[in-house]
Amino acid sequence: MKYILHPRLSENLELFPPKIRTKFWRNLKFLLRNLRHPSLRTKKYDESKGIWQARVGKSIRFYFLIQGDAYILLDIKKHPK
Repeated sequence: MKYILHPRLSENLELFPPKIRTKFWRNLKFLLRNLRHPSLRTKKYDESKGIWQARVGKSIRFYFLIQGDAYILLDIKKHPK
């Protein structure tokens, strides 16, 4: 699989501290190898739009679509809970 970064994700990722950005890139590698990697806790976020959610840390999530052989990485933000 390959990935495509949406500009919104790139912008929002820069708002997080370096430690979170490092975790994001590590977890992206996990995603590229295995959608169901345990540390990601990947799940469907919006079934109707096909948006998935994966975990970066306890309170940070990133959102993506799966199109063909690519992950379209949409956004990263703090989890509302």
